[in-house]
Amino acid sequence: MELWFIFTLAAAFFQNLRNSLQKSINSVLSTAGAAYTRFAFGLPLAIIYFCFLLWQDPQNLSWSWTFAGWAALGGIAQVLAMWFLLRSFALKSFAVGTAYSKTETFQTALFTIVLLGEAVTSMTFLAIFISFFGVCSLSLAKMTISPRQFLFSWANKGALLALANGAMLGVSAVAYRGAALTLGGDSPLLAASATLVTALAIQTFVMTAYLLAFEPGEITKVWRNRAKASFVGAASVLGSVGWFTAMTLQNAAIVRAVGQVELIFTFLTSVLIFKEKINRYEVLGALLIVGGILVLLLD
Repeated sequence: MELWFIFTLAAAFFQNLRNSLQKSINSVLSTAGAAYTRFAFGLPLAIIYFCFLLWQDPQNLSWSWTFAGWAALGGIAQVLAMWFLLRSFALKSFAVGTAYSKTETFQTALFTIVLLGEAVTSMTFLAIFISFFGVCSLSLAKMTISPRQFLFSWANKGALLALANGAMLGVSAVAYRGAALTLGGDSPLLAASATLVTALAIQTFVMTAYLLAFEPGEITKVWRNRAKASFVGAASVLGSVGWFTAMTLQNAAIVRAVGQVELIFTFLTSVLIFKEKINRYEVLGALLIVGGILVLLLD
């Protein structure tokens, strides 16, 4: 089993854990405040991780404005992705927004070709296509929206915002890979951690400025809930270490496609822990996601 695949599975697991932990803090913080905990409390841990790797394997990285540009693009695109999806949900387009945001894998593949000039095989596109149907099946299984409504709702504002969310997530994934590759060196772990620290620093700065300007008092609330926020930050940075390392080692489109396994973890959590009933569409969705990942691994 290749290293990038292991890091992707770990990233998907910790992202699912982070989402679960964040639900407990959403009741006391605004949506932006809850998201802020991921960056502000993750950044110190990311710095410690980077310093540890540098201490273990001292080497010079090729710091440049190109690296800074890629990292800034990735960090800001990720923040914008969150904003687009929240706006989509605010328009009561939760079902459509969730499904259309999952076009991220297709868009990541396209941005990989356009921005990095990396080839994406036809088998990779087939795997993404299979997994996408699985994601849609899981996302829409318990929601009151028909396949026909889904197919013909792509032009409404909520769907367009969700598509923009997918685009920004695709840009961020490709940008992070681009940033890490410019650093050179012989340690993908170190390059990925340097990119992570830079991106988190930019995101923390942007979100701090936003909260001070538009949600005064929210940062104080975040600090009052720092115990819970610390767990969110820890789970978030562990997931990010997995994503950034995997995307340094492998094509970002492939990593994001395999990362759809996160929904399988969510599905299993609801069945095994919360004992929720499942329907045939959820089972079909889970099988399609697994099928798409197997196609990728066999390519």
